[in-house]
Amino acid sequence: MRVDIDETHLWYDIEGERGPSIVLLHGGPGGFDHSYFKPDFSRLSSVARVLYLDLPDHGRSDWGPPEKWSFEGAGDLVHAFCETLEIEEPIVLGHSFGGLVAIEYAARHPDHPAGLILQSTFARFDLDRIVEGFREIGGDEIADIVRRSYLGDPTVTSGDWERCWELFGPWVPSVEDRAKIQRNEGLNEVGGRLMLEIDLRPRLASIRCPTLVSVGRLDPITPVWVAEEIVDGLVGSRAWLDIVEGAGHFPWRDDPDRFWATLDQFLTLTAT
Repeated sequence: MRVDIDETHLWYDIEGERGPSIVLLHGGPGGFDHSYFKPDFSRLSSVARVLYLDLPDHGRSDWGPPEKWSFEGAGDLVHAFCETLEIEEPIVLGHSFGGLVAIEYAARHPDHPAGLILQSTFARFDLDRIVEGFREIGGDEIADIVRRSYLGDPTVTSGDWERCWELFGPWVPSVEDRAKIQRNEGLNEVGGRLMLEIDLRPRLASIRCPTLVSVGRLDPITPVWVAEEIVDGLVGSRAWLDIVEGAGHFPWRDDPDRFWATLDQFLTLTAT
């Protein structure tokens, strides 16, 4: 399905007909869309309306000039999307890059969400510390590839990055899984630069809704320290940290029993 917002066509899908509305914001920039949430998050459709949204300039939503993309604009579009569909008090889950959009949305519209789930994400991207984390698990060569990749070095090949990608956790989307994604390579480059520069720590104090910050212990790209940094900044929100032992960047695949039990508890909290 598609909805028009300020001359932007956003693609979305809905599963479930009752209960709270849960809006899922996927990773990126440019390299992912909603598809990797399926079929796992379909299990929530028995107790909630699950909305899979392709963020602006991602997947099946409209693509504009990459240089005009911003986290602020994406956060406002999430709010406008909910308003257009008459979704009141949504619970918004932002995974990885989508977590940055979720932070901007909740900070810019603090009275709108009923709850926020910041999954495997960060408020700022500290390249040096992340590179050192990859060095610990993959060695010097991997650390060098990670640094050069995030700095936009065109000599990094897809094969080079595949070696790094395999270290994101016990489970990562396969080549076949990623082939289903409609990639926006132009935004990948621009969004990558924005991500290196972003620091949303000052925005966290504006968030008022209950917030679950979840991270896999084995995740090298959004390690535990970045999740702790988010929780420390959420001074205006009921917030807590959930560390999923034995999980990486996709904990719903690595430890589904623990992940879904915690999510169910959070949904119960926000419903009361």
